[in-house]
Amino acid sequence: MTTIPKQTPQNPQASHGSAQAGGPSPLPESLWRAAWRKLWRDRGSRLALAAAALLVLTALTAPLLGRLGGWSPTEFDSHAIDPYLGGMPRGPLGGISAEHWLGVEPATGRDLFARVVHGAQVSLLIAFAATAIVVVVGTAAGLAAGYFGGRVDTVLSRVMDLTMSFPSLIFMIAMMSVAQDVNRVLLMTTVIGVFGWPGIARVVRGEALSLRHREYVEAARVGGSGPWRILTREVLPNISGPIIAYTTLLVPGMISTEAALSFLGVGVRPPTSSWGQMIAEAVSYYDTDPMFFLIPSAFLFVAVLAFTVLGDALRDILDPHGGRP
Repeated sequence: MTTIPKQTPQNPQASHGSAQAGGPSPLPESLWRAAWRKLWRDRGSRLALAAAALLVLTALTAPLLGRLGGWSPTEFDSHAIDPYLGGMPRGPLGGISAEHWLGVEPATGRDLFARVVHGAQVSLLIAFAATAIVVVVGTAAGLAAGYFGGRVDTVLSRVMDLTMSFPSLIFMIAMMSVAQDVNRVLLMTTVIGVFGWPGIARVVRGEALSLRHREYVEAARVGGSGPWRILTREVLPNISGPIIAYTTLLVPGMISTEAALSFLGVGVRPPTSSWGQMIAEAVSYYDTDPMFFLIPSAFLFVAVLAFTVLGDALRDILDPHGGRP
């Protein structure tokens, strides 16, 4: 006699209910694929993703693009400017030609294309590095405050409040002005990161507070798992969506902050190029050579807009409730 194995009927509703009772499950691979499909179906998100990818590629290949254009960002071309017109570029549209694809700077003759692509490298490097610092520090502080609670939560929450109470831009300017003989890129990354972490820490703390007493966390605790294992295996995967959404929204703010500090003269210093620094130098020529002002401004605008649209789209997909439990 053949014995037919007994099969347990599947109950999707019961499975769904138990998942909800135990708390949100980590984002599976299928959900990431679904999020990618939603992102790609939206035309605005698709354009923003393409623009962001192109800017990142430009930053990564800036030295190669500079050599392709034939000029370095610090090389002067005296033949591209007219000394009898106060050093204004020769030719129309700020000296745009087959030799200088985006024209040249007035008075110096430096190639704008080379300076813009190298400026993209500096701006995005500082933005991404500062964002990484903010996310790592903020996530660690938020997880610790939300999971352990009590005195740990009190101390970390007061540190968050204290950091957020500082007028960050003024303190950034002061710190950048005082520190003179240091690596400006490293200093800007550190300073921006120091003042940026409390925002994401608050978001992560709220999520961790809502998850620390869920059944699957209690089961892991009863099973002998330590705090580190519970935080990294149970809590963190379940709040990865809001963290990723918040991270993408941080990048445009970091780009703007770097540009603002460089515009005010306390960011990166010449001959290192930066979009904010180029805009500051172009203010004196906006009426006589508007292209010198428009080109770096357009790159800065596109970068901030692309990452903002992309961040909004990812937030709507991965964190539709805005981080509310």
